[in-house]
Amino acid sequence: MSSRSQAPNNTDTTRVNDQIRISPLRVIDANGESLGIISRDEAIDAARRQDLDLVEVASQERPPVCKIMDYGKYKYEQTKKLRKAQKTQSQLKEIRVRPRCGQADLDTKIRHARDFLGHRHKVMITVQFRGRELAHVELGLELVKSMVAELGDVAKVERHPTRDGRRITAILSPR
Repeated sequence: MSSRSQAPNNTDTTRVNDQIRISPLRVIDANGESLGIISRDEAIDAARRQDLDLVEVASQERPPVCKIMDYGKYKYEQTKKLRKAQKTQSQLKEIRVRPRCGQADLDTKIRHARDFLGHRHKVMITVQFRGRELAHVELGLELVKSMVAELGDVAKVERHPTRDGRRITAILSPR
């Protein structure tokens, strides 16, 4: 039994070595070959002879499937997969513009939006109005439509431009 085979933490439901109570078990060795259906004690002895752990990988099967492996390495691989899955989740990034925004500023905002979409994030384009700018909502709507058209090669419209209060928003997602 390896020195790293401690009792799993509270969030982990994987049973290891002496925590496995049921017998018989379908056992797979460290090379991936089936040892067949053997008793729990024989399986634990086989794992100890190889200085590895007996880990229950499919508890819902009958008989349960256990694998002889290094439990510490197995947990490391699981957390690595979990981190990668969390890293690849997309975020919603917001690009804010004003209705009377200059062309150079608009180009910069579009470049930022392209960068966000390139990193697989969603982009919310927001045009904010203040005071008398609300008299010309159509300018803001055309601004959003032009930005969506410029980003059309890298993005698809998830939510078309809508007005809510003092702002117009549209959401784009990567193609």
